[in-house]
Amino acid sequence: MNEQPNHNLNMRGRKQLTLEGVRHIDSFNDNEITLETSMGMLILKGEGLHITQLSLDQGTAEVEGFINSLSYTEAKGKGKGKGLLGRILK
Repeated sequence: MNEQPNHNLNMRGRKQLTLEGVRHIDSFNDNEITLETSMGMLILKGEGLHITQLSLDQGTAEVEGFINSLSYTEAKGKGKGKGLLGRILK
């Protein structure tokens, strides 16, 4: 049987989001957070977004702010998913 990796989202009132299965934070600012999860790249968009807790060892993160959208992508897009050094040295 092909078992899926642990990945869960719990959103409370579009203002708090708890994530499990987080592998890496690729980029973040007040309007967008891009994370690598066990189920693909996840892009959060909103206003006043802040990562309030992060434990990559446990694969968990908490985000606060007003969340407008969540979207998954399978492949890293052009310019997305690169670390800071990769974007500087393009």
